Amino acid sequence: MKTMTETVGKIFGISRNVLVPFLLLGEKARMRADFKNDLHFKSKPQFDRAYIPLLKMRIFVAAMFTASVTGALADSQLSSWFTLDSGNFARIYRNNADKNAGLSVTTWSNGRNSQSQPAYSGVQQVLSSSNWIYVRSTGLASQIMGPWQNGWFPNLPTDQHFIFAIPRHPAPQTSHRFNHLGEIGMSVDGVRLFDSGDAFSYSHQNNEDADPRADIGRGDQVWNRDAFANESPTFDASFGHQQNWGRYHYHAEPIALRYELGDHVDYDATTKTYHENTAPITKHSPILGWMHDGYPIYGPYGYSNPTNPASGVRRIISGYALRDGNNGTDNLSQTGRRTLPAWDSREMNLSTILPDSETGPNVNAQYPLGHYIEDYAYLGDLGKVQGRDFDLDEYNGRWCVTPEFPNGTYAYFTTIDANGKPIYPYNMGRRYYGNPTGRLMSGIYEPVETNFVAHPDQTVGNDVSPTKSTTLTWSGNGGYVVH
Repeated sequence: MKTMTETVGKIFGISRNVLVPFLLLGEKARMRADFKNDLHFKSKPQFDRAYIPLLKMRIFVAAMFTASVTGALADSQLSSWFTLDSGNFARIYRNNADKNAGLSVTTWSNGRNSQSQPAYSGVQQVLSSSNWIYVRSTGLASQIMGPWQNGWFPNLPTDQHFIFAIPRHPAPQTSHRFNHLGEIGMSVDGVRLFDSGDAFSYSHQNNEDADPRADIGRGDQVWNRDAFANESPTFDASFGHQQNWGRYHYHAEPIALRYELGDHVDYDATTKTYHENTAPITKHSPILGWMHDGYPIYGPYGYSNPTNPASGVRRIISGYALRDGNNGTDNLSQTGRRTLPAWDSREMNLSTILPDSETGPNVNAQYPLGHYIEDYAYLGDLGKVQGRDFDLDEYNGRWCVTPEFPNGTYAYFTTIDANGKPIYPYNMGRRYYGNPTGRLMSGIYEPVETNFVAHPDQTVGNDVSPTKSTTLTWSGNGGYVVH
């Protein structure tokens, strides 16, 4: 009964404390009816009349439950959200000692970022219209976050209480124009997904990288720093961190979320870290998130043949390779950083051959190969063939069938190497495949239907009507007010 009530309660937004007495009352009435039938087995079976309305309600709940599950499977934009921990408060480890001792907290402050009251984790509400999915989230992960650099990192996560809008009918771009990225989508646990860069680049004039400590701006924007290569010391065990506004996000695979979703990841309870399972891969990765263009992003495992689910499952291979002289690439260690890869030349509308004023630093210990995203070449530009030599296009996706899309969809995949380490471009290339119309919203200004509410006892969502225009605004006390 526990599993049933939790599932029904999650779908209908009904507390298990309400469902259990209701179902037990129905069981008592049924038992009385069964007892009467046993006593009168020679006569026509009799029912306790008290059971009739309960029986009708149980049939209604079962029918609605079945219909809801069927509908959810039919619309993964509604059913893929990870809401198991949406009723739990977000937690962090403040430092390594607390992590080792298993001591996490629900409020925190470092004088710069403060979470003075407990905040729920992740997705709090899912609403939809004919053209949009709206997801309200705190932006805080369901797993215990932190610590970051043993507590020395200057930023801490805070409740962002945002609404993320996803287009229901994604469509490919015709021009595939370059997009200045940053936030590129949202994972199914309600945490932001960021692109592969860290917003800083090399400054030729200053002969060094721009970064928050250099005080020389953001650099030339020609040799752009790879976030995973440069910022990973500031990541927690989940590969997440936050910038100075407290926005927790992932630049690479959300490995803790993958563990929670059962995507071939193990958790070490002693070290409180995650790592790739070494057993053979047996199933397709789940949906990890949704991009601004409305297409899903999956974990690193997909069907060997993109259109044949019977072809087996394996790790999906990135279309990018280091410019180290292998795979047909040039060797930046020998030539220096004097040319751009073809994909970057197209996107930035620049010549591949750079003037002296835009060249990058030589490859060395301070600026190793992979330090910049321009250190990678796209194999499709080097005579290699997608589907034969590698799997993913320059956007880091492909057209394929998946468990959720048996008829096919364009899908992004997070990329890892054979040892389970995240590799470029991590979640998405430097451009979207589809039209990136998804965005953060200050409110909802059209009629919507409520598909999930984490806390139905609050004012959130219960007054949302599919027949009238609805505006949701943040109340400041942990919920949204419906206008």
